[in-house]
Order: sequence, then structure tokens, then C-alpha cells
Amino acid sequence: MTPRTIFLLRHGQTDFNVQGIVQGSGVDSSLNATGRRQAEQFFAAYAHVPFQKVYTSALRRTQESVQQFLDLGLPHEAHIGLNEISWGVREGTRITMEEDAEYRQVLAGWAAGRTDGRLQGGESPEEVAARQRPFIELLKSREDEETVLVCMHGRAMRVLLCQLLNYPLSYMEGFEHSNLCLYKLEFTGRVFTVKNFLDVSHLQSVG
Repeated sequence: MTPRTIFLLRHGQTDFNVQGIVQGSGVDSSLNATGRRQAEQFFAAYAHVPFQKVYTSALRRTQESVQQFLDLGLPHEAHIGLNEISWGVREGTRITMEEDAEYRQVLAGWAAGRTDGRLQGGESPEEVAARQRPFIELLKSREDEETVLVCMHGRAMRVLLCQLLNYPLSYMEGFEHSNLCLYKLEFTGRVFTVKNFLDVSHLQSVG
């Protein structure tokens, strides 16, 4: 089997990202001007890649990040399984490590292996992983899709990378992310390996 290539992309910048406001799965925001410019730069760098399919979450910021590829007529599927983690009642509010004891406590719990913990009304990493598994099986099964583009969200991407690379979810902080960053993976039919880690070379001219 010819190895397949998966371009795993985080969505571009939104105003909520700039303001430190958590979006989660419940805030369906759009890209801001910087995010649109990031999307244009990614397209300029990778428009030549012969993607057979584009996958996004069901949230608009992921589709907007790859819209220029969709405008080429590439097949596209949106999957709720790729949506960002739900932060529950805290979505739409500002959460920082410095100011928010509950947030610190939950993240520390995840790093210590208590990945069934969650903010009030939100999802745990275990629940995110469970809803991602049908998509992972779908991705693995579509052998004719040799090169695919997947656009999703930061925390959900961390969970997905742990699953694809067989790491415990407590390791997810090890997968750093930034707006419109790229993880490029190869899939042999048996294992996924990372070829590009947190690649932002396409964004070098973003101020």
C-alpha cells in the first residue's frame, strides 16, 4: 500500500482567539482579517497539492480556513466528530491560566491522567476522543484518498493526535498548536507518523 498523507490543520485566527475568549463547540465564530490572510497564505503554499478530499468540523471557522480549496471543487465533508471540545458554561467567556483556578485545576487533572474531568457543562477529553473514533475509522478505511486535508480545532486536534499516534490523552499538551498551524502525517495502513510538527512556515509574512 502506498503511504497516505494527511494534512492536519488548525483553523485561522478569530477575534475570540485574540481576546482570549474560549469558543469551544458552542461558539460558531468566523475568521477575522488576520485569519483570512492566514488562510490565503496556506492556500498559496499548498494549492498545488492534489488533495482528494477536504474534511472539516461542522463549525464555520474551519470551513472558512480551507474555503479556497473548496472553491476548486474539491470534495468536502463536515464532521461533528471534529468539532472543538465543549467548554460548557464557560464558552464565550475569557479563561486564562493566570486568572482562572477552575481552568488550571482541570488542565492539571488532565496532565495527571484524569482525562474524564471537565469544566461545568462541558466535555472531557475522553468524550471528545469517543466522538472522534468514528471519523478515525472512516479516515483509515478510505484507501483511495491518498492525500487529504483535515481542518479542525486546537484542543480537539491534540486529542486526535494522541489517538492517531497511540499516546495517552494525558500527553496532549505535548502537541502545541497555533492558528493555521500544520501537522503533516503519513499513514502506512497500520501506523500514523508525524512528518511536519507545528509547521507555520507558510505564515512567515504574517505580522
